[in-house]
Amino acid sequence: MKKKPEFTIVLMHIFIIIVCLFSVIPFIWMISGATNRSVDIINGKVWFGTYLFENIRTLFATVSVGQAFWNSLRNTTVATILSLFVCSMAGYGFQTYRDKYKDRLMSILLLSMMVPFASIMVPLFRLFSQARLLNTTFGFVLPSISTAFLIFFFRQNSMSFPYEIVQAARVDGLGEFGIYLRIYFPVMAPTFAAAGIVAFMNNWNSYLWPLIIMQSQNSKTMPLLITSLTSGYTTDYGILMLAVTICTLPTVLLFFSQQKRFVAGVLGSVK
Repeated sequence: MKKKPEFTIVLMHIFIIIVCLFSVIPFIWMISGATNRSVDIINGKVWFGTYLFENIRTLFATVSVGQAFWNSLRNTTVATILSLFVCSMAGYGFQTYRDKYKDRLMSILLLSMMVPFASIMVPLFRLFSQARLLNTTFGFVLPSISTAFLIFFFRQNSMSFPYEIVQAARVDGLGEFGIYLRIYFPVMAPTFAAAGIVAFMNNWNSYLWPLIIMQSQNSKTMPLLITSLTSGYTTDYGILMLAVTICTLPTVLLFFSQQKRFVAGVLGSVK
C-alpha cells in the first residue's frame, strides 16, 4: 500500500486546523462576549474582559434564569426519555416483525417529514388549548415524543441486530418487552446515546412550539428567555452573550460526555 506524500499530509492537517478554527471561533467570541460590556462587543472586541461578574448580577436581576433553565431541563429530559422509548420500540418493531405493509408504512412516516410544522401549528394549538395543556410539561412534550427521523434512525440501526437472538429468546419463553429491555437495549446502547443527543438538542433548542404553548412567565424556557433579552429598545449584548453561553452548556457537556457512543451510533446507522 502506497503511503501518501508528506506534502499531502501537511495540507490535510492545515485544512483540518483551518476548519476547526472556523468552528471554534464563534464559541470563543460568545464566551468572551459574556465577560465584556455591551459597548465593547459593539466595537468589535473579541478578547476576554473583566465584566463577567457584573454581567452575571445584571442578568439574574433582570430575568429569572434559574426558573427558565429548570423549565428547559425538565421539559427536555422528559421529552428525550419518552422519545427514546417510543421511537426505539417503533424501530425495533419495524425491523423485528415480519409484515408486507411495514415498508409502505415507513414510507408514509418518512413522507410526514416533508410537512412543515407551521402548517400544523394552528390545529395543534387549538387542540392543546381545548385539552387545557397550555403552560404544562406534557403540552411541551407530546408533539415531540414520536418523530419520523428517530424511528427511521432506530430502524436502520436495528438492521444490524441479529434476529436469531430474538428467535432464541422467544423459544426460551422471554416476552417481547423482556427481549427489548434485556437484549435489545444493552446491544443498541450506542444507538440510544446518539438518538438521545439528537432528541435532547432538538427539544432544548425548540423555540416555535414553546413560544406558542408556554404563555406564562413561569413556564418560559431558555430560548424564550434569550429572545426576551432582545425585545427592548436597547440590547445589552454582554448579558445576552452570557445567557447564550448558559443555554449552550448542557448540550456541549452532553455531546462531549457521549461523543464516542454518538459516533458509534451514527456509524451503525449507515452500515
